Amino acid sequence: MLNFLGIGAQKAGTTWLYTVLNQHEKIFFPAGKEVHFWDTKKDRGIEWYMQLFSGSDDVLFGEITPAYAILPPADISRIKEYFPSLRIIYIIRNPVQRAWSSAKMALQRAEMTIDDASDQWFIDHFKSKGSMDRGDYENCIRKWRKYFSAEQFLVLKFDFLKNMPLQFIQRCLCHLGLKEDINENMQCILYSTIFKTEKYPLRESLYRELFKIYRDKIKSLEVYLNEDLSSWYERTE
Repeated sequence: MLNFLGIGAQKAGTTWLYTVLNQHEKIFFPAGKEVHFWDTKKDRGIEWYMQLFSGSDDVLFGEITPAYAILPPADISRIKEYFPSLRIIYIIRNPVQRAWSSAKMALQRAEMTIDDASDQWFIDHFKSKGSMDRGDYENCIRKWRKYFSAEQFLVLKFDFLKNMPLQFIQRCLCHLGLKEDINENMQCILYSTIFKTEKYPLRESLYRELFKIYRDKIKSLEVYLNEDLSSWYERTE
């Protein structure tokens, strides 16, 4: 039985989360990190998906696919129907930083260098539906919380992951109902290359555009989560 999902956000540390949790003796990812069943592979049938997570009750079966954060309500409802006790982990990152990281990934996929792309190229990407949806954390949380309780749905900040990785992973283990002790393999990879210095800092002109896009969304999210997001108003890259 599928026990937990990591649903994103894209470019917010989900690969790190998978890598660390995959070293836990009680956690098993039978199909690797990103299955993408609910967004691109539903034609394979729910039986195929459920079979992936069949096996011993002594371990927790998980999947982490960042695209799931922006699933439509109908798909989230079906997930609830098949996995009513599911635990969910959602990592949110300063949406300005997330959008910049996502745009650079799109640049690589387009086989372009950063010097090839104009400001307008980046702005078009920032304003694309995919990027905007992924940065609208409040909307994503509201959709999922309509079907899954607060107890089932853990929201953590990327800043927490970056600054306190041990405490971050302990919070995740606690959420999954596991002891917070971590093994030697997990300890070795807590401080991974996700913390490298930014190679291509965000251009000032693009920062202004992105902050304009996300300023009001950050303010609204602060109220909704009742959490201090003041650091997101500061430029850190």
